[in-house]
Parts: sequence; C-alpha cells; structure tokens
Amino acid sequence: MTVEPLDPRPARSDAQRNRARLLAAAREVFGADGVDARLDEVARRAGVGIATLYRHFPSRDDLVDALFAERVEEFLAVAESALATGDAWTGLCRLLETTLEFQSGDRVLKQVFLSHPPGEGALDESRRRMRELFGRALDRAHAEGVVRAEFGPADLTIALWSFGPVVDATEAVAPGAWRRHLHWLLDGIRADAATPQDVPPLDEAQLAEATARLREQRFPRRPGPPRRA
Repeated sequence: MTVEPLDPRPARSDAQRNRARLLAAAREVFGADGVDARLDEVARRAGVGIATLYRHFPSRDDLVDALFAERVEEFLAVAESALATGDAWTGLCRLLETTLEFQSGDRVLKQVFLSHPPGEGALDESRRRMRELFGRALDRAHAEGVVRAEFGPADLTIALWSFGPVVDATEAVAPGAWRRHLHWLLDGIRADAATPQDVPPLDEAQLAEATARLREQRFPRRPGPPRRA
C-alpha cells in the first residue's frame, strides 16, 4: 500500500491566513492603544492563541516592523502616483495631502517614525525612500518656479511636524481640520506669495538634533529595571 505524502499547501495557507489576521488585529489594537498595547489582545482579536502570534512574530518589534513595512509600501505607491501628475504644484500638493492622510489615519506609522531614531535597519531605508520622494517633489517645484526658492527639505520637515498636534487635538471632534491647516501652509510656500526671510533654514546637523529633541519630548525614554548587585 502506497501512502501519499500530505500536501503542505493547506498548512501554508492556514499560516498565511493567521499572519494576515494578526496584522489586521495589530493594526486595530495598536491604532487604538499604541504600539505598547497588550499582545494577548492582538491574538484574541485575531482569533488565535498567543503561541501562534509568537510563531509568526517572535517579538513585539517583529510585529511592529511587519505592520510598518506593509503601510510604508502602501504609502510609497500612493506617493509615487501623486508625483506622476502633470504639473509640479499639483504633484507636491497631492504628496503632502497623501502624507497627512496616512499620518492622521495611522497611529502606528506616526508613532514608529517618531519613536525610533534614524539608523535602525529597515526603518532607515524607509526614511531614505521618503526623503527621496519629497526631494524629487521639491526639486520639480523649484524647477518650475511654483515654490519659493528658499523653501527647502528641512523647512518641509518642520512644516510637517506642525500637523502632529493639530491631528491629535482635533481627530475626535473634527477629523478633517488638518486639511485647513494644509491649505494655509500651501498658500505660504507659493513663489508668488513669497516675502523676504531673515532667518536661515536649519542645516542637516541642526535638523537631526531638533528631530531627536522632538522624539524625546513625544516619546521619553522609560527608566529600565534596577540592576541587581
């Protein structure tokens, strides 16, 4: 009697479904309670045991990284589409609107970017790709003369920071309020509305230090457990 080997595909299919459920549940739980939320709640909402969660994601960081990578790829695809529009001004406006839609609608994306310093593997690569997109949009806008000449990448970074408090303060009472703030910003950076600036932009070192200070303010380091003698 010949025994046919078991088809491994159902097992792989089950594993893929469980992974997808875990990511969907993590998006909900982390979106509501932050990336420090309980992992057993993620497993419960996904309809699996905690052991299944750890088989797919051995640590919290593994789960957060997978969720983050998924969202970043979605963002980059939409951002590339925005940059493919016919004129530089429309492309820049759509890129900024896309960025803020993701920021306002995804607490995980925002929290991971702010709480993890540069130089950390896949996150650093995601930052590099995003900087490239924003750089392309600004270069194109400058080349077409639609954005004031002195408005550079550091200015854009700081401008985007200003939306965090707006989103946090209004999301429960007026979720779209940030769009009004965006229109003020866009009006202010148009070349035909430019006024002389006496204050220079931040250089790379100043921007890096300011970013670190913002990160520490929003996500202060927690003291570790006392060391045993």
